[in-house]
Amino acid sequence: MGAPMCGHLIAAGYPLFVHTRGKLPDSIASSSATPCASARNVAERADIVFLMLPDTPDVEKVLFGEQGVAAGLSKGKVVVDMSSISPIATNAFAERIRATGADYLDAP
Repeated sequence: MGAPMCGHLIAAGYPLFVHTRGKLPDSIASSSATPCASARNVAERADIVFLMLPDTPDVEKVLFGEQGVAAGLSKGKVVVDMSSISPIATNAFAERIRATGADYLDAP
């Protein structure tokens, strides 16, 4: 799901910083997207961070795990979570992200 979204952003001319827990699709690797070593590196470089993950524990790990998104956030940045996960967990994640000075948008 993330690769097609990346493709649309690239085609529209947006700069893109990407990280995946698996293999980066060839279509993204050969594009203008900038691969990053971790989710933290993406958050440090991007103003808006999109997440598209399969389940609640996956989102929690990417946000708050070692080298996670939260470690790279600062005031004015935005996390957009497009995962269909627990609304209770989403609210808790949003509170933790807002504590960094960033904003959190739930957009499944």
